This record gives sequence, C-alpha cells and structure tokens, in this order.
Amino acid sequence: MKSYKTNLIVLIFAIIFFGLPQITKSQSKWVILKPGDISAKTQNLDHYKNYSKYSRSYNLDVLRAIDTVQSHAMDGGGYFIGIDSTPTESPIGYDLKLFGNSLIKPTRSSSYCSGSTYTVLITALDFILSNHANRLSKGRLEAMRMQEPNGGRRNDWIKYWGIWNADGFGSEYALVQYSNMGKVVKPIDAIPGDFMNISWKSGIGHSVIFLGWYIDKNGDKCVTYWSSQKGTNGFGDQIVSLKKIKSLKIVRLTKPQNIFKFNISQKVNTNVAGDMPTF
Repeated sequence: MKSYKTNLIVLIFAIIFFGLPQITKSQSKWVILKPGDISAKTQNLDHYKNYSKYSRSYNLDVLRAIDTVQSHAMDGGGYFIGIDSTPTESPIGYDLKLFGNSLIKPTRSSSYCSGSTYTVLITALDFILSNHANRLSKGRLEAMRMQEPNGGRRNDWIKYWGIWNADGFGSEYALVQYSNMGKVVKPIDAIPGDFMNISWKSGIGHSVIFLGWYIDKNGDKCVTYWSSQKGTNGFGDQIVSLKKIKSLKIVRLTKPQNIFKFNISQKVNTNVAGDMPTF
C-alpha cells in the first residue's frame, strides 16, 4: 500500500510539473494538393520546390532527381515504345550512369514511363550513396543495367531493370521484393516522391512518381504524378481522374543501402493486390 501511495504522489507531481502525457496520434493524412502547388507548366523544374513541404527523408532526393532528369528534356524529349522497331525503343534518352558507370547507351532520344521512373531512382541513389560507390559489386552493377553488354534490349524479368519494367506492379516487384530497398505504402500515407504503378480500367498500366492527390474544379478526385507519357511528349506532369484507374500500388525508397547486398537471383511474387484511394 505504501508503495502504491508513493507512486501515486510521484505521478501527481509529474503531471503538475510536466503536464499530462501526450498520446501519439496516427500520422496518416491525405496529401491533397492546392492549385498553387501545381506548376503552370507541364515540363518544369519545380518538383522539389513545390512538393518538398509535403515530403521527407529519401523522397526529397527523389524530387530532386525528377528535376535533374527533367532538365535533360525541357520539351519532354519524346515518347516512344517499339520493341520490334529499328532501332529499338530506349527507356531513357541519354547515357544514364550510376556512380559514374554507364547503365545504357540509348539508341533514341525518347523515353517511356518505366524508363523515366527507373532513371529517377538511379539518380536519387547517386545523390544518396555516391560516397559509398566503391561498395557496389560488379555483379550488382550489371544487374542494374538497362541493356545487355552488347547493346541489345534487356528483356522483362531480367534482373533489376527487367523486373522494374515488367507488366504489373513493377516498382513493387523490384524495390520491395527483389532488392528490399523499399516498402509498400497505403494511399492515405503517400507523399510526393513515392513510386506508383497504375492499372488503368482500359487494361494497360503506367509507371509514375506520385506528387499528390487533387480535387479539380469539377469536384473530380484526381492523382498528380510525373512520368513519361504520350500526352506530355515524354517527361512531364499529369493530373488524371481516379475514375480512369482500376487500382494502383505505391512504394517508397526506405533502405537505399541494400543496393550493396541484394540477392541478384531473388525471385518475386506477382500475385500482388492493388489499392484504391478513398479520400
């Protein structure tokens, strides 16, 4: 009994001097953009400037990386997909490097969606880990390449880029399952700089980088993102109504250091359920 009274007295004094203990609330909050957050230009270098206030951690490096990639083509650079064309398609239209090592010698100056988002990932990794470049093994460097050593196309499901580029939720397959460099994020928790795969109701897909949710002047709920698409002639921002989307998957770069130790032969499970925002 004496111990109980002593503890009660201590608790009362603690409340008097320090106040009631704070209850930790959920940090979940929809990032719904305001009109002033969105640049008037489709091709712009304002992603870090406009969206960093809603973001944090490595996502800030991803936003900086978008601006770096966009700076290579302020007119978008062109959008082209053609596996059987001559020359074949280029996922990105310039010589992309990781820690100074070339990942692709492009045959065209155009790009497409998964190529643009992968390029942003590589650029962000370069920002974050450049001081540790000597830790990357030759095997893992080769796994990150976007084309075969002879300059030929690296097909879907072949190593990192092949998994990222595969049909379905490629960002989740590669960033979360294959390399353990990221985690899945619920739509309510999404922040600018997250990677997103969209499954359209039309039956095709899209690889993008999330910038925020948005409600347009007609009251339609939308998503704002950056990627390469026909509608922006390559690199650029888009706002699309959620009415067009069947489902989506959002992932976040959280453990970039795992690029130095991921299992090159790691298998992935493609039976991944999509999500749908309900803000």
